[in-house]
Amino acid sequence: MPWPPALRAWHGCGAAIVMIVALLGLRAAITTSQLDRLAVTPVTERDASDPPDRELRGSLFVARGGPSVIGFVTTGPARLVVGAHVITGAGVANQWMLLPAGPVAIHFAGPATSRLVWSPVGRRGDPEYIPASSLSPDPPERAQFGASVGAAPLDGVIALAILLVVITSALLLARRRLALVPRATWIAMAAVFVVAVGVRWIDLNDHGETWDEAVYWASGRNYITNLLGLDASPSLWSWNYEHPPVMKYLAGIGAQFADGYGPARALSAVWVAIGCMLLVPIGTRLFSRRAGVLAALIAALLPPLVAHGQIVGHEAVTVMWWPLGILLALTLRDGDPDRRTLRLRLGAIGVVIGLAIASRFTNGLLGPLCVAIMLSRRDRRTWIEGLVGMPLVALVTLYAVWPRLWPHPIRNLELAFDKLSKSHSLEPFLGAMTNHPGPHYFLTYLVATLPIAILAGVVVFIARARGRSALILLAWFVFPLGVMISPVRQDGVRYVLPCVLALAMASAAGWDWLATKLRWPHAFRALAVAVTLYLAVTLVRVHPYYLDYFAEQVGGAGTVAERKWFETAWWGEGVDRAVAYVNDNAPTGAHVFRDCIAPVHLAWFRADLWVPLAHQIDQADWIVTYAPQTEYCQIPASYARVFSVSANGATLAEVWRR
Repeated sequence: MPWPPALRAWHGCGAAIVMIVALLGLRAAITTSQLDRLAVTPVTERDASDPPDRELRGSLFVARGGPSVIGFVTTGPARLVVGAHVITGAGVANQWMLLPAGPVAIHFAGPATSRLVWSPVGRRGDPEYIPASSLSPDPPERAQFGASVGAAPLDGVIALAILLVVITSALLLARRRLALVPRATWIAMAAVFVVAVGVRWIDLNDHGETWDEAVYWASGRNYITNLLGLDASPSLWSWNYEHPPVMKYLAGIGAQFADGYGPARALSAVWVAIGCMLLVPIGTRLFSRRAGVLAALIAALLPPLVAHGQIVGHEAVTVMWWPLGILLALTLRDGDPDRRTLRLRLGAIGVVIGLAIASRFTNGLLGPLCVAIMLSRRDRRTWIEGLVGMPLVALVTLYAVWPRLWPHPIRNLELAFDKLSKSHSLEPFLGAMTNHPGPHYFLTYLVATLPIAILAGVVVFIARARGRSALILLAWFVFPLGVMISPVRQDGVRYVLPCVLALAMASAAGWDWLATKLRWPHAFRALAVAVTLYLAVTLVRVHPYYLDYFAEQVGGAGTVAERKWFETAWWGEGVDRAVAYVNDNAPTGAHVFRDCIAPVHLAWFRADLWVPLAHQIDQADWIVTYAPQTEYCQIPASYARVFSVSANGATLAEVWRR
């Protein structure tokens, strides 16, 4: 006798839990913890000045010579010696030090629950746990390190396997509903996914490191280590505490695989690609399948969405959660399901909203949008259950996935909001330098960064917008703009990327409607090919600096930078090439001035160029400038420009030599 559906669902969840427990057990059995990689010092050889805990010795491998911040996190007194540098204290203690590449001797004494942390050359922000692969029990002259030094690929594999178990379980729970999706829709979604991922994986790292990536990458790596070790210690969940954790979980999986951003960025591309492909079924429901496919292709090729699909940041997962929540909300209008099915759908929407908020606080605006879509179903009982159930499920989800909230949820949320409320730096906006732009800020940026062919489709859509689908799409565009009332009116379209998805859908619907008026059977296909080719050419023209894209209606990035209408060179793109030029051409011991680089933490010169750094611009042999149109730096007449990085007419970075 077959099991009832409810029992089969619980059986599947139980199997998933068993698999996750097995994976965590496997990880505990075959991995060596960080401090266990070091050798225990015999009692007779211990340093009398060390705390009364076990003493460990060995070597730390420094992959890139230069300044590093190294220290520890402990619950009691500890002492760490790295080469000639001594760090003592309790809690979080660290020290800036200049180290050559290669092994360096370390010596640590402190509680057994301690963690060694660092910000190695090339990363800044909250420190990350030193990987066990970067430690050796032997002194530097005998130390051996494997090919995975600086990474924890086994943790990455296990964390990725757990994520796949969770995703598979969710898909199995929804398998009956998914079976109703037409094959043509699945094929279109798969094609869009491949295109979206492929575009973002091409030259994934060519734009260089960006401003906040190190913070999210490092905290994500720490969080995954905590989760796999089942460690909810409050002190270990303080990294980047002003932002919720889910985005960092997803980035942290990729961060385990390499001592660099590549794998984590590749996963960002996947999350954006999922968001793009979900426009296919959404467009099918609201307008037509072909409009949905075109909307998905437009989103896959829009420069702002390509840019944020190549960065470790909150934007990629935001692009995934909003279409997923919208699609689930639209399923509430399907047929005449029984109460249990409706409640399950409402619960699923609540979970998605909770995960969205747990990725970025401003994603809470997805909740009112889902409620608005729900209200289009004329069923008061569903309204009541949704208005009560969805927020409750969302809050429970947020609390469940964020261990920092477990002991003191209200206080820790207040601390996060307090840190986020700080004013950001000045930026150019319509000719003025400001950090308090008007409420029209995001609307202006959306128009300025929307390619003109896509903007034309939006205009056509507005001219003929009618019916419930148009109202839903209008709500999709308007609700994300609620961020205008917060202190985060900054950074272009970064905080309103769901609006960009809505504009892609509106443009596709506009072109779809226009094709029906041309009375040519191949009109839509021709228009779709033309729009797709136009966007492909646009990407080639601005490659690889998609962050600095501005559309034809504002004259491109060059005009924008010259007139200080909008921000260009805003996240560090191009700094890596300018620094590489200095590293390749400057003689040993040359004096470098780097204070003309706003994101100065991204400027990683050779180890010998750090001492001494030039602190007066006219004492330098080399000067590197960044965003010269907005971060003005007076270059003395005795210097000549020898290298520059530009994006579509806007200068990003320059190198000057005496």
